[in-house]
Amino acid sequence: MRLIKPFFLTVLAVALSCCQTVSSVDPGALVVTPMGPIQGVLTQDDDIYNFKGIPYAVPPLGHLRWAPPKETDNWSETKLANNYGNRCMQPDDTEDGYFDRLIEGHGLNKFLTYLIKKGVASQKPSPMSEDCLYLNIRTDNINGSKKERKLKPVMVWIHGGGHQFGSGDLSYYQNNALVKQGVILVTINYRLGVMGYMAHPALSKSDSNGVSGNYGTLDQIAALKWVQKNITAFGGDPNNVTIFGESAGAWSVTELMATPLAKGLFHKAIGQSGASSYHMGQMAEEGVGWPSGYKTGLEVTKALGLEDPTAEELRNIPAHIIQNVITEKMSEGFHHIRDGYVYPENVGLAFSKNKYNKVPMLFGYNADEGTLFFPDDEQPTVWLPDLSPGSKEELTMRLKEFFPTNHEKLVDLYSLDKDFTRGGTQWMGDEIFGVNIRYVTRQNEIHGGKSYLYHFSRVPPSNKQTIGAFHAAEIPFVFGSYDKTIGYSKEDIKLAELMQNYWVNFAKNGNPNGYNLPEWPLHKNKNWMKFTANTGEDSKEIKYLREEKLDALEEGLLLLLEELEEIQSQ
Repeated sequence: MRLIKPFFLTVLAVALSCCQTVSSVDPGALVVTPMGPIQGVLTQDDDIYNFKGIPYAVPPLGHLRWAPPKETDNWSETKLANNYGNRCMQPDDTEDGYFDRLIEGHGLNKFLTYLIKKGVASQKPSPMSEDCLYLNIRTDNINGSKKERKLKPVMVWIHGGGHQFGSGDLSYYQNNALVKQGVILVTINYRLGVMGYMAHPALSKSDSNGVSGNYGTLDQIAALKWVQKNITAFGGDPNNVTIFGESAGAWSVTELMATPLAKGLFHKAIGQSGASSYHMGQMAEEGVGWPSGYKTGLEVTKALGLEDPTAEELRNIPAHIIQNVITEKMSEGFHHIRDGYVYPENVGLAFSKNKYNKVPMLFGYNADEGTLFFPDDEQPTVWLPDLSPGSKEELTMRLKEFFPTNHEKLVDLYSLDKDFTRGGTQWMGDEIFGVNIRYVTRQNEIHGGKSYLYHFSRVPPSNKQTIGAFHAAEIPFVFGSYDKTIGYSKEDIKLAELMQNYWVNFAKNGNPNGYNLPEWPLHKNKNWMKFTANTGEDSKEIKYLREEKLDALEEGLLLLLEELEEIQSQ
């Protein structure tokens, strides 16, 4: 399985985007929550405050490592929320080739490209620690009496990074545009990788529910519970919460929809380039196409030189030693797993069986999701990790196992035998992202829910650009955080305003439509909203997006979900 790392895009954002400047601590930024008083800071917009690094759970240290998060105690003295919390533990990775493709792909002149690369190289990552369960709140609704204030919708952002990387404080997410449109913005951290998703028999033995893994999901649930209890103090409506995220953040959105433990904690769901329906890992047994949680956990302890460790022994190992033995292969097992408690069903089956938290959904993906990833992992399909270029006969023979009806059709649709790189890049994006977001949203409609789908096809304005509508390219348009240094046209400005209006309208009432906006119809098996700029086209409703390709690719997903259900019923 492949590890999608949009984290590296957001590292670039740190170098390119100007973080919000803040004034000195403002006495007017004091709120009194049920947990205790918190002092925030004034942002560059005089009427918007940012409350940084608020702890939503006890630091997961010592006996709380690889354990469900524990609610913080109340406090009486004012907490000063003027600094972001630590990043959660994650690999120290650079992937210079990825950076080069991203920067050079914008088609900028040589001097500007050089300056940006130099800026990226000079960046130092923010502090990293197991003590990382913090959230941040941007609001303009804390002044005046409670009777005078009307509570505003809340949008809770879950960052991407393959469940292995990232942080909620990155500059692409820390902007005031959405708040100015009338919502309260919350961004969160959650445990990642081995600390957030490792399962192991010893850890299950020490757990009151007899399970392990899925700690990142439990952190997200704890953050949502904190929001329910405290957000009113910041002017937010706990009865109108939208969860939204990109890539692994969008996986997390569907994962929260699939766990009964999150029921009632949110009311709408937005997923940008991701749905977790193709993750089929199990805790103890082998998953379909994925390693079991226990198998991965035992590989970790073997790499640590431990044969039969207790939970206490595992929790006593320094975090950096654990992190240093993790390989990318191990990371394939650090995702949501069916454990019978957090997840009675994997996400895909939860949606097909109508065993999920049904809310209105707004999901979509980008036109060129694979351009930044395919050069490092030249595999069109997630189900055949060693598929290589060949003749039409060779390719169809290999593909027949997972696409028994559509193997030949898929080779033709993507011209895979003629241009393996070009066709494979598009296949990668359509299968990992398009197929899965369409699957979960259509299941939502089948079971009586509302679903809106979009396709983002904006490209950088330079006529020398080569990356198209790449993975995560839509994030700064949603947050209003795009930096003009890497190219930002008048069309881009209009597109950002359009998308922000749709996102906020959806957060307010479960329908993206509003005054003076192009009509965005419900999906109903055919309708999509196309967002575009610098392409000579207009943003508007389209029908049957890549229908023939997505239908053919979906065969592989459906067959493996059937296999998974058969295994579980034995």
